[in-house]
Amino acid sequence: MTRGTVLRTRGGLSLRVDRRAFLVSCLLLLVALAVSVVLIGTGDYAIAPLDVVRTLAGHGDAGQEFIIHDLRLPRVLVALLVGAALGMAGAAFQTVSRNPLGSPDVIGFGQGSAAGALIVIVVLKGSAYEVAAGAVAGGLLTGVAVYLLAWKRGVHGYRLVLVGIGASAVLAAVNSYLLVKADFVDAARAVVWIAGSLDGRDWNQVWPLLGACAVLMPLLLSQSRALRISEMGDDAAAALGVRVERTRLIVVLGAVLLTASATAASGPIAFVALTAPQLARRLTRAPGVSMLSSAFLGAALLVAADLAAQRTFGSGQVPVGVATGVLGGGYLLWLLIAERRAGRV
Repeated sequence: MTRGTVLRTRGGLSLRVDRRAFLVSCLLLLVALAVSVVLIGTGDYAIAPLDVVRTLAGHGDAGQEFIIHDLRLPRVLVALLVGAALGMAGAAFQTVSRNPLGSPDVIGFGQGSAAGALIVIVVLKGSAYEVAAGAVAGGLLTGVAVYLLAWKRGVHGYRLVLVGIGASAVLAAVNSYLLVKADFVDAARAVVWIAGSLDGRDWNQVWPLLGACAVLMPLLLSQSRALRISEMGDDAAAALGVRVERTRLIVVLGAVLLTASATAASGPIAFVALTAPQLARRLTRAPGVSMLSSAFLGAALLVAADLAAQRTFGSGQVPVGVATGVLGGGYLLWLLIAERRAGRV
């Protein structure tokens, strides 16, 4: 018996939709949007949610339009896009590795992006745009290196995770060395960036990230069916016509670029990519990780964390990466204990 509904088009195409996963995804999207409205109204000049909605619809006064459109809306959009990107990237990596620890911030891709950005900040004294480019380049190079080092007649889950954890440790040491060798001004700038913050984000961060998500998210979603079949095993997937290694390469490359783009926009945000796919899987009760629900849950988690940080400490005082790190650290400890009891680590 299946919970799915089959949708058919006149052209003969059919699509099976899991009803619970679809409803959960819609609910998560609504939660993310509702929290975003509250977040836009939070700050030194508080704005009621109804006034926020009215202003977004073009019926607010001049002062509210300036505060919302020019100051707060870009920050919230970056939060939504970064959370969605990290959630989907985490789902992709966990599916490829078949391991709940297969997350970009665990297997080194976040550290790679941070290393690229720190090199630009500390060594090259680059601008904000050059720092973003360095983060993307660092994440991409790290992804290629981890993939090649994990290759042995194909890439398999635990090998990818173990190689990635080793790469993360090496890159963390490199990042620490760069911070120690930096002068005071560059070190302060680097520490603020590496903490992961949404403070001061404007439309210059929104548009490149939106473009990356518009290209990379559909690419990953197009591989969902092949990934789900691959979870039955490489031999079974190959027998059903799935080109396993080609699918893995496309997914890893797309997820690495998605992670690097998110990191370039906000700095490394900890644990969203780790927690969102697993929580989404528990909510949907699906047999595999759902990329779409993971993306929506990642967006909801990040805007909720930013709202909690602002309501508790004030805007800009505590980077959102610190808030997600505190929440995600507890989840990681629980996950490690659960995996150990299950005999998987």
